Amino acid sequence: MADRPSPTASPVPADDPVSTVLVVGGMTCAACVGRVEKKLGRLEGVSATVNLATGRAKVSHPASVSVAGLVAVVESAGYTARPAEPPAGPPDPTRPDEHRRPPDGPPGSGGAEERRERDRLLVTTLLAAPVLLLSMVPAWQFRNWQWLCFVLAAPVAVWGAWPFHHRALRGLRHGTATMDTLVSLGVAASFAWSSYALFLGGAGEPGMTMPLSLVPSASDGVAHVYLEAAVGVPLFILAGRWLEGRARRGTGSALRSLAELAAKDVAVRRGGVEHRIPAADLAVGDVFLVRPGERVATDGTVVEGSSALDLSLVTGESHPIEAGPGSPVIGGAVNSGGLLEVRADAVGADTQLARITRLVEDAQTGKAAVQRLADSVAAVFVPAVMSVSVTVLGFWLGAGADRQAAITAAVAVLVVACPCALGLATPTALLAATGRGARLGILVSGVQALERLKHIDTVVLDKTGTLTSGRMSVIAVTVPADADADAGEVLRLAAAVEQGSDHPLAHAIVAHAHRQGDGRPLPRPVGFAAAPGSGVSAMVDGEEVAVVRPGGLSGIPGRLREAVHAAETAGHTAVLVRVGDVPRAVISVGDTLRSDAYRAVEHLRRLGLRPVLATGDREATARSIAGRLGITEVHAGALPEDKAALVATLQGHGGRVAVVGDGVNDAAALAAADLGIAMAGGTDAAIGAADVTLVREDLQALPDAVRLARHTLATIRANLVWAFGYNLVTLPLAAVGRLDPMIAAAAMSASSLLVVGNSLRLRTWKPSRPRAFGHGSGRPRTATGWETAS
Repeated sequence: MADRPSPTASPVPADDPVSTVLVVGGMTCAACVGRVEKKLGRLEGVSATVNLATGRAKVSHPASVSVAGLVAVVESAGYTARPAEPPAGPPDPTRPDEHRRPPDGPPGSGGAEERRERDRLLVTTLLAAPVLLLSMVPAWQFRNWQWLCFVLAAPVAVWGAWPFHHRALRGLRHGTATMDTLVSLGVAASFAWSSYALFLGGAGEPGMTMPLSLVPSASDGVAHVYLEAAVGVPLFILAGRWLEGRARRGTGSALRSLAELAAKDVAVRRGGVEHRIPAADLAVGDVFLVRPGERVATDGTVVEGSSALDLSLVTGESHPIEAGPGSPVIGGAVNSGGLLEVRADAVGADTQLARITRLVEDAQTGKAAVQRLADSVAAVFVPAVMSVSVTVLGFWLGAGADRQAAITAAVAVLVVACPCALGLATPTALLAATGRGARLGILVSGVQALERLKHIDTVVLDKTGTLTSGRMSVIAVTVPADADADAGEVLRLAAAVEQGSDHPLAHAIVAHAHRQGDGRPLPRPVGFAAAPGSGVSAMVDGEEVAVVRPGGLSGIPGRLREAVHAAETAGHTAVLVRVGDVPRAVISVGDTLRSDAYRAVEHLRRLGLRPVLATGDREATARSIAGRLGITEVHAGALPEDKAALVATLQGHGGRVAVVGDGVNDAAALAAADLGIAMAGGTDAAIGAADVTLVREDLQALPDAVRLARHTLATIRANLVWAFGYNLVTLPLAAVGRLDPMIAAAAMSASSLLVVGNSLRLRTWKPSRPRAFGHGSGRPRTATGWETAS
């Protein structure tokens, strides 16, 4: 174990903390979680967060504390441990265990152990069912029935309950007590009492019958056996654990879904020859083929071909995305159309699918603040329950009660008090929520981000790339009203000239001409000339064509002057197209609003959030955008430090601030905010500083993320209320002798199943969105009326 390579083996200064993920085996309840965290926390400079549902411990420790040392500490607490393998890329779907558990999940949660648990449950059921029926149906109690029950119950109490006995003994060697200790003691006490009654107390006499009673009651002598408790407790708990395990694997299905998105093999073209190789062998720069129906093997750029790509399973994007030469593509997308040749730009751990997988894995190791309280309670819960059980036994015997009733009450206290539900309340909900969020294109860094997301009241929105597309495009082409001008033909001439320019305005005009054209190629310009800050010109089809800044408005027809003024008012850029010396058109170019921006901002308002626009763009542009979206608070011309200062000011006035951005200039504000939210197409700096990343190109994911956070935390609170409430109700009933141990075992298993089942509802959660909008159709309003943003 100590010789395994550490995932944190990269050289770092000795005093700098590093993070290591350990896979911990043998944990069964929140008390186990608390034990492992406490043991690791005793090391100087070490802190740990342990997740019961995934069996992973995220440990922050000085570089001087070795991974082998951390493993030894966990093993000294009575559990198994090993360092998690650092992921090189998306999980491999061909590995057998990948479809049964999350990557690097708890040891023993794979297929072989699952089959052993199932076989143990089946044998236990076959042996325990006759004992339960004969014990609870007096009419079926034939002569010497109790001895048959004893023969059937013995292997259940020993072999069937062996996992509980084994873990209890292991804990005893390390001075710990867990839920398994309670179960083991309960089974042992029930079976030992029944054996005493059969062999020495008269319960073994032929013809003995036992009335049906789900509530323990005192009786004369000891002619009463509790073999039904001795078999019912392990049966119900084994069944509960098995069902719980299946449900917990269901909550973690997001990682398996991501694993299944990775292509297994791919056709590459090397030296003009096509080869089929494993997808893991792809190298940056390789050109690979994606045929219709196949998945894109890795992130890259289309070299040849065009098609529609289905990204719904990767980013949550509901509509297919058209891809052609020069278009970026994402690994895991499904090719819905023609043949594509793609050049690989990123492989392995650098792909977007791998980053999504790592974000989901990291998010699933966190804890809510209320869960930390629950774990603290659970850490002392088991010893407290054992003390209560001994006290109940002593009180009943001291009060002169029948020994049988006293022992039954003590056993019921041991069995019913299970902290499993406490330990599962947060991690199962978080597993399901982060998985559901990933499918909706919402990546959350952890439960702390969910908590902050729920409580924010102010959202600072960047403009470019967040509310707008971030790409320049042609808004309008205006020609004089009194001229016999064809707007399409003028656009074609302007685009022909702009082919020689690398300016973003030129790219927008050329792209628009291609979209609006009739399929004819653009004419080739002759004598191209560029005047910096002024424009470009060239000869096209024998005519001199210039695309220039309007400058003064003198000599420009009235309609073209109005178009220039409207563009400036809206914050767009206007260029004048001259053919010869005659003004022929004004082309308005600008960054267009996302089609869903208005709806997203309106949904934020309806969720009680205050939208604020902060942009480095000029005042006119910012005011125009804000006016179309109904945002009243605008901060234009904001430098990166100004955005960070704005966040501090809003926080100083009591606001809980989220910042949404996508650029390097947003990174400081994202880091300073209570919650940073990055758009998927943003820079690595912005995504690295953010707590939430919106993967799908849909701003509606922002209010969806807020709703998901609120729904998840409500589910966690409901889980914890049930977990605490269950023990508050059942423990007193068991202590006063009103709860049979067998019923206590069933109730204890049911409590864990209810918590997991409640969390599973998050897997099918769908955001409910308001339909009615104050402006009618919900589309953004421009200075000239309604328009659909491109």
